[in-house]
Amino acid sequence: MDYVFPPAPQISLAIDGSDARFPVARVFCIGRNYRWSPNEARPSKMPAWFMKPATAVVPAEGALPYPPDTAEFCHEVELVVAIGRGGRDIDAIDAASHIWGYAVGLDMTRRDLQQLARRAGDPWEPSKAFDCSAPCGPIVPVATCGHPRAGSIRLAVNRVPRQQDDLSGLLFPVPELVAMLSRSVTLMPGDLVFTGTPVGVGALQSGDVIDASIGGIGEVSMTVTAPE
Repeated sequence: MDYVFPPAPQISLAIDGSDARFPVARVFCIGRNYRWSPNEARPSKMPAWFMKPATAVVPAEGALPYPPDTAEFCHEVELVVAIGRGGRDIDAIDAASHIWGYAVGLDMTRRDLQQLARRAGDPWEPSKAFDCSAPCGPIVPVATCGHPRAGSIRLAVNRVPRQQDDLSGLLFPVPELVAMLSRSVTLMPGDLVFTGTPVGVGALQSGDVIDASIGGIGEVSMTVTAPE
């Protein structure tokens, strides 16, 4: 193929316990999917979703650069679903067979830009789809971890807990989310689905150390670096 310039390298993630890599296709992110107050009712309709580019995916390790155009850079720890078999109109009963593995992910957000977009009815891309906004840990194969339906999901900043819940608290569990997305778009092998974050989202400063974990999946750690 005669390209006018060399194509960008394939974005990929490490696979736990393997030298192979997981090629990333697209990144889907689910909106509110945990109760943020004790008496919050389960919504009657599925949560909203948005996308990030594959280029936003980086290994959840080492430095996390503080992005430009924000004074409120916020963390959101999430269970990430890695799709291994694509499909359209997937039944929730069959969704598990389309999942290759799971990972710990961080949906990083420029919260001030998100609030402005909400008030104006504008798209969320400026607040969500920036560089390095989707750090992700190694993909753990289903053959290793099964399909987790319970287990702690936690995030601490400078060893101070900020987010803590259980995967059983997902308002819409993983099979329903996969089925929902597949009714709107044809899922592809390599797609990642960030499944929503618990209460406790907060702002970060340069030098902060983020430690996040999901029981049975793994732990990640990153340090926020100064804005360029």
